[in-house]
Amino acid sequence: MTLTIPLWFEVGSLVVLSLVLILDLLRVMWKPHVPSTKESALWVSFYVTLALVFAGAMFVFSGEKYGSEFLAGWVTEYSLSVDNLFVFVLIMASFAVPKRFQQEVLMVGILLAIVFRGIFILLGAALIASFSWIFYVFGAFLLVVAIQQLFSGREDDVERENAIIRFLRSRIDMTNTYDGMKLRVLEDGKKKWTPILIVFIAIGSADVVFAVDSIPAIYGITESPFIVFTANVFALMGLRQLYFLLGDLIDKLRYLHFGIAFILGFIGVKLVFHALHENELPFINGGQHVEWVPVIGTWTSLGVIITAMAIAVVASLWELRRNRSSVEATEAQNTRQ
Repeated sequence: MTLTIPLWFEVGSLVVLSLVLILDLLRVMWKPHVPSTKESALWVSFYVTLALVFAGAMFVFSGEKYGSEFLAGWVTEYSLSVDNLFVFVLIMASFAVPKRFQQEVLMVGILLAIVFRGIFILLGAALIASFSWIFYVFGAFLLVVAIQQLFSGREDDVERENAIIRFLRSRIDMTNTYDGMKLRVLEDGKKKWTPILIVFIAIGSADVVFAVDSIPAIYGITESPFIVFTANVFALMGLRQLYFLLGDLIDKLRYLHFGIAFILGFIGVKLVFHALHENELPFINGGQHVEWVPVIGTWTSLGVIITAMAIAVVASLWELRRNRSSVEATEAQNTRQ
C-alpha cells in the first residue's frame, strides 16, 4: 500500500532543516576559518548520513514510493551540485577570493541557491498542476542542456558572468582588496564597494542558472514539491565542506561533465516518455495517451544515475593517475639524462 506524506512529517522536517542551516551559518560566522581535510570529510559524512536517515524516515512514514523518489532525487541533485561546485571553484579563482573568506562566501552562495531553487520549485509545481504538456517542455529543455554540457561545459557560464562583472566594474567605484565580508568600505574619504559584491553577483547568477537546470531534472523523478525541495536542500548542505575536501581535484575530474550530461539527457528522455504517457495534445496521437512508450521506474533511474556518475568519476581519476605517472616517468628520465 502506498502511503502519503504526513503533514506533521513535512512541517517537522522543514523546521529541523531550517535549524540545521541556521546553526551552520552561525558556526561559520562565529568561527571563520579554512577547514582541514579531516574536518571537511567529517562534515560531508555527517550531511550524507543525515540525508540517508531522512530517506529511511520517508520509507517508514510515507512508503516505498516516496522514499525511493527522495533517494533518487537526492542523488540526482547531489550529482548536479558537484557541477555547481565546479563553477564555484572557477569563480573563487577568477576573483582571487582569499582562502580565509571562502567559507563565508560559499555559505552565502548556498543560501542563495536554496532561495532560488525554492522559487523555481513553486513555479514548476504550478506549471505541472496547470499544464500536463509542460513535461514535453521540461524534457526538451534538459536534452538541450545535456548537449550544452557535453560540448561546452561550465566555463562558458563563467565567461558570460565575467562579461557582466566587467560591465559592473566600469560603472561603480570599487576597491582592489577584500575587507572580510564587508560590501562597502571607506577609502580615501570616499565610500566604495569591495570585490565581494562582484563575487556575490557571480555566485548568485550561477545559482539561478543551476536552479533552472536542476528543477526540471528532479521533476522527472517526482512530482512532490516537498520531496523536490528537501532533496535540493540535502544536496546543497555539506556542499561547502565538499568544496574544501575536494579542493583543486574537482577541476581535474576531466570526464565529470560527460556523466552529468548523460544524467540530464536520460532524465530529459524520461520526461518526454512521461509526457507521452499522459499526452493530451491533439496533434500527438490524436490527443490520446501513447501507451507503447516504456515506463522508466524510480529504482531504474537511481541505478542509471549512480552508474553514470561512478563511471565518470572513476574514468577521471584513472586518467588523472595515468597523466601523473606519465609526468613522473618523464621527470625521472630527464633526471637520468
